[in-house]
Amino acid sequence: MDCLGFQCASDSFIAQQVRVDRLQQLFLQSVYAAGGSYMGAVMLCWLCWDRFEHGAVAWWLSLLTVSTLLRVAMFVAYFRGPKHERTPQRWEFTYWFTLVLSAGVWGIGALAVMPANDLLAQALVMLFTVGMSVAAVSCYSAYRRMTLVSMALVLLPCTVWLLFQSSVMQVGMALSVLVFASFVVSATRKLSDALEQAFRLTREMERAHSISTHAAQTDELTGLKNRRAFFEGAQQLYSDCRRTQRSLCALMLDMDHFKHINDTHGHQVGDEVLRQIGVVIAASFRAADLHGRLGGEEFAVLLPDTSMEVALSIAEQLVQTIAQLKNEPVHSMTASLGVALMQPDDKDLYHLMNRADKALYGAKARGRNRIAVAE
Repeated sequence: MDCLGFQCASDSFIAQQVRVDRLQQLFLQSVYAAGGSYMGAVMLCWLCWDRFEHGAVAWWLSLLTVSTLLRVAMFVAYFRGPKHERTPQRWEFTYWFTLVLSAGVWGIGALAVMPANDLLAQALVMLFTVGMSVAAVSCYSAYRRMTLVSMALVLLPCTVWLLFQSSVMQVGMALSVLVFASFVVSATRKLSDALEQAFRLTREMERAHSISTHAAQTDELTGLKNRRAFFEGAQQLYSDCRRTQRSLCALMLDMDHFKHINDTHGHQVGDEVLRQIGVVIAASFRAADLHGRLGGEEFAVLLPDTSMEVALSIAEQLVQTIAQLKNEPVHSMTASLGVALMQPDDKDLYHLMNRADKALYGAKARGRNRIAVAE
């Protein structure tokens, strides 16, 4: 059940990411659509200026200007807004509203300016409406329903009107447009499905890579960074602190008498002890701190921007927390810590860690369950 729950959560997360990808694709593909549809209407009116009724043209272009400005404002707000706010929940309805408004104005306006007795002008109007429909396929392919709705709003008013005319030429134009539209409708399904599958595969590959990378860097027993990942991060952190002259403290922690726990109670109990220590360490430090399991019962922590006094206070709290842990049949658990502050004469990261390690062995030599500071 846990595996199924994890799988469902993963699928839901990927589905949400795919929706975000589709929305981004929609805005990127259609950013020029608003201006393009407006320019198409202007060009049509220019070509047929002597054939159109000028009052209808003025009203059509005025309404198109308003709808175009609304769409431009939407695009500006989207691309200028923070990326984390570019979500389907925030933008899909807004996009639908501006699209329906713009496509509806285009389709009804084309019908309003189309002369009733001028076949050439009618043919030009239908040519432009078909062109707008083709543009819709390329602009809204990530959202099939948007493609179909915009096509219907642009094509149907003029097409339906032509179907009920007495001229064979007019009816033929309408039927030709409907045949064309039927092929486009079929193609939009395949295109939309292909895009969604591509988005999903990309996100699944990214998630699989993230999981494999995390697994390669994580100690499976404690959930902390493994030795390799710790030293990779530690080297970067040490270099940054050295370059910017920030303080850096190193803590080395080792469980006391851990071999006795394994020999007396078995490795399964010993593993559970290490898991508890991993939980304590993960909960005891800041996000900026770096911690990991170096091997066996040995752990390391790097504390940037931390003074020796603060590091000692943290180490003391950590020793006390571990001493309070209970894990039957183990009645007591303790740990020893060595603390070292980065010095100007530290040659590299390993010199700093070595000083903390020597302090750790000094703590053990003095009786364990205590903290020692590197010289």
